[in-house]
Amino acid sequence: MIDSDIRADKELMKSWLERTPDAPSVSGFKAGPGIHKLNLQFDIEALKAALEDILLTQEFFGDLDSGFGAIPLTRMPDRSDVSANDLSGRYWLRPDNDLQEVAREDFVDEAAFTELVPECKDTYFELVHKALIARFPIGRMRILSKGIYNCNSWHRDPEPRLHIPIITNPGSLFVVNHHVTHLPADGSVYFTDTRGYHTALNGGESTRVHIVAALPDGFRSK
Repeated sequence: MIDSDIRADKELMKSWLERTPDAPSVSGFKAGPGIHKLNLQFDIEALKAALEDILLTQEFFGDLDSGFGAIPLTRMPDRSDVSANDLSGRYWLRPDNDLQEVAREDFVDEAAFTELVPECKDTYFELVHKALIARFPIGRMRILSKGIYNCNSWHRDPEPRLHIPIITNPGSLFVVNHHVTHLPADGSVYFTDTRGYHTALNGGESTRVHIVAALPDGFRSK
């Protein structure tokens, strides 16, 4: 290595060490490519109360020990069964170093999930659903739980999603392509363009619970 490279690296290191990393603001929301906050706002205490009520009669589908659980809020009309594919659905990832994209699971007809599940009638979840469908076509709407110290695969979906955090912690983050931010549980609704590569991670010491609503493929604003 030549002397000029050594000097350059020393100067770079000196400049980096002179800057104090930002610690306070990372527990808040920062909009960026693929992650934005809507104007729509819900009552966070009412969301928490509705979650407590539904958990009295329903359990999360899935494997909570591995970090993923789901409670459906919408369904296909008059269909009461729930398949494993209904809870997940088609996504793509690059599993190997050759970077070839591979499809996992089957497509879900998001636009067919038009009916609120009977257990959510006359609850705050019904108000949330009505507010969303007044603005956008909405497909599957689920309550998703993510365990502590847990991360989803790095993948992309056929459609974007809306996230409404109910329970979270500062170590719970959402990443779309190269942008990462925390989504606070304050009643806000966040657009996440999950057509791009993304992941959700919970690096905190408490479970993260979000409402997640799909915007069907071919979405057009009303």
